[in-house]
Formats: sequence, C-alpha cells, structure tokens
Amino acid sequence: MRLFPRTARPRLAAAVVACSLAMGALAVPLAHADDPKDLKHRQQQAQAQVKSAQHDLDESSSELRSAQAAVDAAVRQLSAARAELTAADAKLDAARIRDRQMQERLQAAEARLEQAQADLTAGQAALEDQRAQLTDTVTDIYEQGDPDLLAFASLLHSQTTTDLTRQEALNDAIVGREDRAYDDLHAAEVLLQVRENQVQTARDQVEVQRQEAADHLVLMQQLEQQARAARTKVVGLVESRRDARARAITARQADLAALQEAKRRENHVKQLILAAARRSKGGYTGPTNGLFIRPVPGYVTSPFGYREHPIYHYWGLHDGTDFGVSCGEPMRAIASGTVIARYWSDVYGNRLYLNLGQINGKNMTAVYNHATSYRLNVGDHVTQGETVGYVGSTGWSTGCHLHFTILVNGTAVDPMDYLP
Repeated sequence: MRLFPRTARPRLAAAVVACSLAMGALAVPLAHADDPKDLKHRQQQAQAQVKSAQHDLDESSSELRSAQAAVDAAVRQLSAARAELTAADAKLDAARIRDRQMQERLQAAEARLEQAQADLTAGQAALEDQRAQLTDTVTDIYEQGDPDLLAFASLLHSQTTTDLTRQEALNDAIVGREDRAYDDLHAAEVLLQVRENQVQTARDQVEVQRQEAADHLVLMQQLEQQARAARTKVVGLVESRRDARARAITARQADLAALQEAKRRENHVKQLILAAARRSKGGYTGPTNGLFIRPVPGYVTSPFGYREHPIYHYWGLHDGTDFGVSCGEPMRAIASGTVIARYWSDVYGNRLYLNLGQINGKNMTAVYNHATSYRLNVGDHVTQGETVGYVGSTGWSTGCHLHFTILVNGTAVDPMDYLP
C-alpha cells in the first residue's frame, strides 16, 4: 500500500463502540486460551510492530507529501538559483575586469590622441616657420639678382680661369641654398601630413574605444540587474524552503498523531480478538492450501515486508499486500467469517475486520483497507466469495488499490503465505 493520506474528513463509525459486543456473536468458534508466556511474547511482538508501523514505508499523509514535495522543489530551485547567482556574479566580475581593461585602453587612446594633436600643433608651427624662412631666403637671393643671369654675367666679365671657377662656385652655392630651402619646406609639409593622419587615426581609435565602453556599460548594467534579481530570487527561495520545512514538520506531527491513533485502535481490536480466542473452542484443523481465495483479481503492486520509507528514510514494516485494482472493484471474503470491526481511520481510510475463526489453533482475521464503501456491518456473517465492499482510495492512499492484511492472533503476517 502506498499510504500518504489526506486529513480525515469522516469521523469514526459508531460500529467500533459495538465491536466488543459483537465478539460474542462470532460465527466460527475460537480456540482455548493461549499460554500466558506465549501471549506475552506476542504482545511484545505487537508492540514492536506498532513501533515499526510508525515508520511504515507507505504511511504518509497527502499534506506531508505535498509539504515534502514543496521542500524538495524549494531545495532544487534554491540550488538552481544559487547556481544562477554564481554564474551571474562570475559574469559580472568578468565584465568588471573587462571594463577596467577597456577604460585603460580608452585612456591610452586618448593619451595618443592628445600627443598626436600636440605633435600636429607643433608641426603646424614648424611649417609656418619653414615657410617664413623660405620666403626670407628667396627674397635675399633675388634681391641680389636672378642667379642664372648673374651666372651668365659672370662668364662675360671673367678675366681668368680662376675668376670663372670662383664665380661658378658662388653661383652654385646661391642656387643650392634656394633648393635646400624648398626641400626643407616640402619635408615639413610631408611631416605635417603624417601628423594629421596620426591625429585622425588616434581620433578614430578613441571613438571606437568610447563606443565599446558605452556598449559595455549597458552590458554591465544588465549583468548587475541580473545579479540583483538572482540574489533576490535566492533570498525568496530560502524563505520558501523555510516555510515548506515548517509545513512538513507540522504535517509529520499530524501524521504521527494519526498513526498513533490508528495503532491504538488496532491494538484495541487485537485485544478483543485475543480475548475472544481464549474463550473459544474448536475451529478448523488441517491444511490451509486452497482454504482461501484472493480478495481481488488484481496483481500485487507492493508486497508485505520491510523497506525504506521514501520520505522519512527509515526502515519499517509494510504490514500487508497491495493489490492494484480499479476503484469500485468488488472485494470478496477470502473465507467465511464474521465482521468484528468496521471504522474510519485517517491512515487506512474505510477499514473492515473479517474474523475467520480458529484455524490450526490460531485465530485468523482478514483486514480490508482504503475501501470506497462496505456492504456489511459489525456482526454480519459472510460466506467465502461474497462481496464485502468495494475498492477505493480513502485514507492515506495515492491511488485505487486494496491494502490487504491477515492477522494471526492479532499479529500481521504475509498474506501471500495463505493466498493462492
């Protein structure tokens, strides 16, 4: 049985009160009183089973399942949110490093632009000086006459070869002076053009760096917003997990209280069974193979035995066999017997005890759980195969099924040891 209930809406049936009165009306006689030591031993076993049942694998209410699911979801979401926050912080840190690098590059580009502009200003001043010097040089030269005409005149007036040579050297010096002045001016103009190009290049680089810095600033703002949102989400999920845990604790406490009440009532019925068994005589003696039939035709979905609880994670007893069948499926009496108890349990839902009498000296009882409804009341006698009620999903149940239990002298045993 997969028990994870809702809080009980129905109340306990009045038939429980009549349970002790019905014990005397059992259709099958009960055996002689058990040995006191053996009875005490079984009582200790029953107490141990009550303790184990409190840690039953399948016993959890729907409130606890819901609360635990909320805790698990909050833990998963918190883990994911923390990962998102870590990633956002990492991106923001990387962006800040990138921002510092971009600021450094921008400052370097602006420094280069400033230097290029200074060099351009100096070059412009040098060019103006060069032009002024050229003007002065050419003016001086031409104030003395045209160098070519002066050279020709010197040829006419030269009296010796030495005079001619000296005059030619002087003329060459004058012409070379003019050529050098023009060359210096051209060089200054070329240098100025280079500096103008450097300024433009530096200005373009500054513009690129500024645009990249502006775009990166937008990215930084987005990343900061993402980091703030991730941090806010983490804070909210921490609070959500705290609330979910508080609900889970409350639900678990309610489950334990309901389970204790269920076990108290089980123990009460068990004591009635044992008391009646001590007063009874006779009963069936012989092989049990083929003595019983299955209560429903469905297949076994969860066997009798110990296993780990999926929510509480403790080791506990699943005290019956679960049969997977649809709601409304008729449940049959596995043998002839008398109804000794019928009531509502927050844990087991609609519950019915069908006492089968003494078999091989031991009292046997079939217990039907989670039914939609029953056709019988306390004291009613049924024959084997007769419908006792209909499969449901009441109490701590996650779906339609029959949780079927067999009690031997009030102690749960594996039903499949007796069923075909």
